[in-house]
Amino acid sequence: MGGDVSDRVRVGIVGCGAISGAYLKFSRAFPILEIVACSDIDPQRAQAKAAEFEVPQVLSVDDLLESADLDIVLNLTIPRAHADITGRALACGRHVFSEKPLAITTAQGKEILESAKLRQLRLGCAPDTFMGAGIQTARKLIDEGAIGRPLAFTAFMMCPGHEHWHPNPEFFYEPGGGPMFDMGPYYLTALLNFFGPIRRIMGAASIAIPERTILAGARIAVQTPDHVCGTIEFKNGVMGTLITSFATRFPQYDANQPITIYGTDGTLKVPDPNMFDGPVHLRRKDDPEFAEMPHTFPVGYGRSVGLADMAHALRSARPHRANGEQAYAVLEAMEAFLESSKQGRAIEPQAKYERPEPMPDRPLQMPD
Repeated sequence: MGGDVSDRVRVGIVGCGAISGAYLKFSRAFPILEIVACSDIDPQRAQAKAAEFEVPQVLSVDDLLESADLDIVLNLTIPRAHADITGRALACGRHVFSEKPLAITTAQGKEILESAKLRQLRLGCAPDTFMGAGIQTARKLIDEGAIGRPLAFTAFMMCPGHEHWHPNPEFFYEPGGGPMFDMGPYYLTALLNFFGPIRRIMGAASIAIPERTILAGARIAVQTPDHVCGTIEFKNGVMGTLITSFATRFPQYDANQPITIYGTDGTLKVPDPNMFDGPVHLRRKDDPEFAEMPHTFPVGYGRSVGLADMAHALRSARPHRANGEQAYAVLEAMEAFLESSKQGRAIEPQAKYERPEPMPDRPLQMPD
């Protein structure tokens, strides 16, 4: 599709907080994307981002959602606002790509999925990091049988919490936040891409640190579990453990390769699913040690690759990869961890999930 102006997909951003800078920066790598407007409940914040990244229009949230000049609304609001903004944008006839999570409850998620289907609109959702060279290379190795039949995995995301660096971390400790809803999407999206749909989840969750001191010095109450762990059994028979925590001080695992997959014929170390690239190491059953595997997909993608893939898919009428159904399967799994902890039993997710197509081995900037 190149850089032909007639092919470009026009995008308006709602929410100009911390993550918007990454989208605005990396969207420049994809000629199909044209960011034409931005908005925020704080007009000064929208003005600042527009000036920094040369976005031509700053609109109110209502005016942006109702603008006929847009193809896609990019929803970068805080988690508790995701369902509302996405629902309103769909009602205005706009395709939507949202930051994760899709919503903070499965009821909300189902409602916006049904709205998109009813209106025949595209619904996309982060994370798109699974589209990077790291996770795609690991997926290809698994699919090709490099470790034989995969049987088990461990996945860890443990840190002290976001109040140590984020200027406005309160929402990380509200319902829809916490380590599972904040960081779980990266891990669960990668695992779903490796293994397919989930059969059942058994989880345990707690509030380990009830109060937090943020950078401004104020103390905030933690309103959602900050330490969540459990087991996942996939329908293909793979079983493993996932731990997400905002309550640990020093990770006792390799944060560069926090997922390990064990198979009948080998073991695979997978890079951080919060990043796009990163090393992949393989040790087959007769190997004396792990060896780094070459990436078999383009490196260097950043946030916006999922949005760009959706834009290309919109123009060529093919499915997009970071789709609403995948995001709903992730949402249902995250909710299952918390519900399982409350109920003391395994939860069986009901979402119908199909793995998206692998990424092409050429840069996404090229035509479909």
